[in-house]
Amino acid sequence: MNATRKVLCVDDEPINLLILKKILGTEYLVYTAENALLGLEILNQEPDLKFVITDMRMPGMDGLEFIGEASKRFKDKRFFMLSGFEIDEKIQAALDSGLISQYFMKPANFDEIHRALQER
Repeated sequence: MNATRKVLCVDDEPINLLILKKILGTEYLVYTAENALLGLEILNQEPDLKFVITDMRMPGMDGLEFIGEASKRFKDKRFFMLSGFEIDEKIQAALDSGLISQYFMKPANFDEIHRALQER
């Protein structure tokens, strides 16, 4: 594992975080957060973290709100969304603007996620 390649996974379902950590942990140092506020805290603590994968529907702050806030504070991050819901107008606008680099549907295609993280 190359420890310089770090990814943050934000999801309110612990099982999803466990799966992402297991799958991505072979190539990345994986940080996990069960909510957006904790995700922002981790981004503050890990300035060299480059990739963020977040769920859309979470209590408190949803994934799009989280990405919006995080992208204001951390300009050098690439944001990805992993959700079980179809792309709506707000998510499409975030994709079109480049706020979100890519959208993945659950159940996740981990090969697709690996390829997206490798494309810099």
